[in-house]
Amino acid sequence: MIIQTKEIKSFFFSQYFSDGLRMSLGILLPSLVLLQFNKFDLGIAMSLGAVCICVIDSPGPVLHKRNAMAVGNLCLFVVAITTGFARLNVFTLGLEVTIFSFLFSMFIVYGNRAASVGTASLLIMIFMIDKEMKPDVILGYSATILAGGIWYMVFSLVFFGIRPYRAAQQALGENIADIVKFLRIKANFYLPETDIDENYHKLVSQQIQVSQHQDAVRELLFKSRVMVRESTNASRILVLTFVDLVDMFEQIMATHYDYAYIRNKFKDTGILPEIAHIVHQMANELEKIGYAVLSNTRYKHLVDFNPKLEQLKLKIDTVSNGHETSNLVLKKILINLRDLNKEIENIFNYYNSSSSKILIENNNDVEYSKFVTHQDYEPHVFFDNFSLDSAAFKHALRVSLVCLIGFIAAKIFSLGHHSYWVLLTIIVILKPGFSLSKQRNYQRLIGTIAGGVIGILILLFIPNSDIQFVFLIVFMIGTYSFLRLNYIVSVIFMTPYVLILFKFLGIGHLDIVQERMVDTIIGSTIAFAASYLIFPTWEFEQVKTNLSEVIYTNVNYLVKIAKSITGTTVTTTEYKLARKEVYVKSANLSAAFERMTSEPKSKQRNIKEIHKFVVLNHILSSYIATVASEITIKGLHKITPDTLKLVKRSIAVLNESNKKLGGERIEFTGEKAEPAEELIPTATDNLLKDQLGFINKISVDIAKVTDDIVK
Repeated sequence: MIIQTKEIKSFFFSQYFSDGLRMSLGILLPSLVLLQFNKFDLGIAMSLGAVCICVIDSPGPVLHKRNAMAVGNLCLFVVAITTGFARLNVFTLGLEVTIFSFLFSMFIVYGNRAASVGTASLLIMIFMIDKEMKPDVILGYSATILAGGIWYMVFSLVFFGIRPYRAAQQALGENIADIVKFLRIKANFYLPETDIDENYHKLVSQQIQVSQHQDAVRELLFKSRVMVRESTNASRILVLTFVDLVDMFEQIMATHYDYAYIRNKFKDTGILPEIAHIVHQMANELEKIGYAVLSNTRYKHLVDFNPKLEQLKLKIDTVSNGHETSNLVLKKILINLRDLNKEIENIFNYYNSSSSKILIENNNDVEYSKFVTHQDYEPHVFFDNFSLDSAAFKHALRVSLVCLIGFIAAKIFSLGHHSYWVLLTIIVILKPGFSLSKQRNYQRLIGTIAGGVIGILILLFIPNSDIQFVFLIVFMIGTYSFLRLNYIVSVIFMTPYVLILFKFLGIGHLDIVQERMVDTIIGSTIAFAASYLIFPTWEFEQVKTNLSEVIYTNVNYLVKIAKSITGTTVTTTEYKLARKEVYVKSANLSAAFERMTSEPKSKQRNIKEIHKFVVLNHILSSYIATVASEITIKGLHKITPDTLKLVKRSIAVLNESNKKLGGERIEFTGEKAEPAEELIPTATDNLLKDQLGFINKISVDIAKVTDDIVK
């Protein structure tokens, strides 16, 4: 119950709820204000513009929001005028639907925010299809919609101007929560009752979440001049916290071992469950810090883990089977736990430091701009994708043809006064990949049916208009709050919100519920059939690219380690960039694999081999992180001919695998190396050699799986 209460509180402090609240206010205010001046129709038109522009108002730097919403308003105005005149003739309207559906769907080549501009433009086209207007009022009505869009843009920018750091703070708190979940999954590997394969699946899925949230935070922090260049305490705390969070995530990734082996070896000592217990306790502490960051409060009572770690050390010292290195793995786990504890203490101290000057001066030379991707908006990007080899082009063509089919179906079968719902359903459901379309289709259908039942019950049994209006506000906030968090919940809120809204507008009553459900089912059916039949995009067609990118980034990561141990200087920025690319590409591969599992069985090519590759890649990147932590960060540069040979062999094997997948090689000669042949290796050196040997073994296993995939 305590955990559930905290989760509920966390939601109300999250960016999801604040986004929902902001969007709802921005949409409602024009109608409510103008209602007081008997200009409700004018207010509804402005709210319609706000509804479309709020689609663009996704998390990210304020400058990007402003530019995207400005372009969105321009598109909104042009599309509104065009649709107003095109609808005077059914053929010109059909032509407009076809062309605009293709054009604005192609915006996806410029990234997600540009794609949202395209979606906003298509929304206003769809909303105006059934709008009865005389030619002389089209321009004025379109201008009113534009005014609503501009109002929302100004309202949103003012909203962020009042609390410029809040969005980044919320994203950071949510990222901490993701890492907490990842840490708990890692802890379960030490418990004998945990199924290792199943736990790997959970771990890989959670890694996707962590990576996506980290990218979102990078966008907010490193693309914002306010965050990076200002020397205020608040901005420095956010940047330093995120940098330490990324390092912490690597530390957690680095705590990777052969769990089956250590379970078997230490099963009778009782020490592994104790390690799991300490890791879970650390996760609890990190969760409390994350909640404090999210809620903008202070967590003042951090648990001191040092006594527990000392007790663990004493128990580890007693574990011995007559071999010098029998408990060395446990000692490495202890070191990792101490490092993790330090990272937690660092983040805690940022929010409880008595000296803000120290925080402001605690600046490093990392070039933050290198850690974010920069979108190219040149026209050639658009035209370079005019080919059936482009997934974006096939998606746009599919959307265009399906919208035309939906438009014709709506006109032929006279589905009611709101037949634009068919097109709306198609636009919302159709995604570039089959699996995403399938998932969205299912969510839309279930959400509409469940929401329709809720709407009917409210309209039938709660006739009081004031109470209905309260429900309208609640459902509206819920719709926009869950839009990115849980789409099916968002649709469950959306349907009764729309039904109650239409009741207040005096448009239909219970019969509109049937109309919405029928139109949704028709739109869903058309969209689902189209995603399977019209220029379908399957994951197996592009998964080799994902595999190649993952191998390439791992080789690059290994090369950085090899350069370091051979005496070549590797800067912190170079190392962290290599690390970031590994995690991003690994998350992309894992996400592609998950999408593949929801596709038809006939399209799941080499599914078992790819699953094996995903797991092996996770183990490989974790072991590389372990070695990198010891060599690159802690400055252990001692090298022997055997260790260098193992690194070079792993690089060669992975390069050969990447070549088979059509990828590029990264060469490393190591000519500058001066091996220390005279030095007697210590137990730590032997463990390092074992780890590099294991990396080589995993590289060979990946090569074998790659051979099976490319057959």
